[in-house]
Amino acid sequence: MDNLFGELRLGHLRLAPLGVRRRTRVTASQAAAEYTGRWGWAVAVGTPAAPTGDPARCRCGTPRCAAPGLHPVPGDEPAARSGADVSVLFPTGRAFDVLDVPEQAGLQALVRLERMGTQVGPVLAAPTGRLQFLVAAGTARRLPDLLYRMGWDDAALDLACHGEGGYVAAPPTVLGGLGPVRWLRRPTRDNAGCPPEARLLLGTLAYACHRGRERTAEPAWLAS
Repeated sequence: MDNLFGELRLGHLRLAPLGVRRRTRVTASQAAAEYTGRWGWAVAVGTPAAPTGDPARCRCGTPRCAAPGLHPVPGDEPAARSGADVSVLFPTGRAFDVLDVPEQAGLQALVRLERMGTQVGPVLAAPTGRLQFLVAAGTARRLPDLLYRMGWDDAALDLACHGEGGYVAAPPTVLGGLGPVRWLRRPTRDNAGCPPEARLLLGTLAYACHRGRERTAEPAWLAS
């Protein structure tokens, strides 16, 4: 099992330094054209990342913001497009919502789901150490009830859902100082227009998040 997780972790989750900025802009433009033309997804052009002490945090104040420093927040002036680093964003709550979990818990859940034959939709790997599972739109609104029905409503889970009004950074957008967002599971014709219902993934994701939290809380001598 550990070897399998190691294969899933892959080098591409240990992100490389930024390349030439011009090349990044061209690649982002091509990706945006694919998302809209091939998959029918809405995209938005983000503002340049604002330099902060912690590039994983965002001034919008949203916990676990999935596009930190890249999307407009109240009081911001629109960014000039010429000369600015281009970021491509998915507005969530339209074609899909996004379940957002820690990388290790997400990898463990992904292994289990695929072994069970569950049809998993596209999965993003963010350089903030998070995996993001694309699921049916409306999940964020129903999440408390779904967790309640599955018996996870009282658990302190590091699990977020991005829905209506939110944004998720899309590949190959670079999160300042960390690296680019990547696809861990790419969209296909079968799942791009019909992402899975959250209930098919949520129980396994919640369990993996819970187990990950338990391991973190264990004394070092017991966890070894």
